[in-house]
Amino acid sequence: MSFKYAKLSGRIKEKFKTQERFAEAMNMSPRSISLKLNNKREWKQNEIDKACELLEIQTSEIGEFFFANFVQSSEQKSA
Repeated sequence: MSFKYAKLSGRIKEKFKTQERFAEAMNMSPRSISLKLNNKREWKQNEIDKACELLEIQTSEIGEFFFANFVQSSEQKSA
């Protein structure tokens, strides 16, 4: 399943300015962060926990940032 990470990417830019700085704070490579934000790799629970701490995401908001589904338009569905 694919998730959209636009809100998460926005929070990363707001708090860290770049994905590279966020990756460093996460003790991950920038490539790993990129793969996760582009649905090529899944987020592990411990990574979500650490990201939430660094990005000041409340427990009640985790779904909005990490599990937001793509909504297909009716045009995309019929194609």
